[in-house]
Amino acid sequence: MVRRPVAWVVAVVLFAEALGIALLNWYLGTVVDRQNMSLAGLDPHLMSSSSKIGGIVFGLYFALCGLVALLVAVRGRRPAGLGRILLISAAVVHGLLGAFAWGLVGWPQFLFMMLVLALIVLLLMTYDGQGGPEPADATPDGTKGDGGSPITPGPAPTTP
Repeated sequence: MVRRPVAWVVAVVLFAEALGIALLNWYLGTVVDRQNMSLAGLDPHLMSSSSKIGGIVFGLYFALCGLVALLVAVRGRRPAGLGRILLISAAVVHGLLGAFAWGLVGWPQFLFMMLVLALIVLLLMTYDGQGGPEPADATPDGTKGDGGSPITPGPAPTTP
C-alpha cells in the first residue's frame, strides 16, 4: 500500500518546512533589527519581534500538521476531527503560498509548494475511503461472502 509511505513523507516534509519557516523568519527579524531602519514609521524593534513571533507561530503550526501526519503513519488510520481539519488547512495554505510564490519568487518555489500540496491531498484522499475493520465473512478478494462454506456448482438443472 502507498498510504503509510505517503504519510511518512508528508510528516518529514512538514517538519522540515516548520523548521525552515521558523529559521527564515528568525533570520529576517534579525536582519530588520540590525538595519535599524523604519518602514513607513513603524518601529524596527516591533517589526523584528513580529517577524520572529510569526515565524515561531507558523513553525509550530506546520509542526502540528507534521505531528498529525506522523500519527497517521504510525497508527495506519485516517486523520479525524481536528487532525483532518489541520491537514486540510495546511493544503489550503500551501495552495495560497504557491500562488504567492509564482508571482513573487519564481516557478521552482511554486513547484515545491504544489508538490507539498499534492502530498497532503494524496494523504487525505488515500485514507478517505477507508472504512472500519474487515467483516469476518469477507472473502480474500475483499468482497463480502455469504458466511458459509464455498459450494461448487453442480450440473445445471434440466426442465422436463
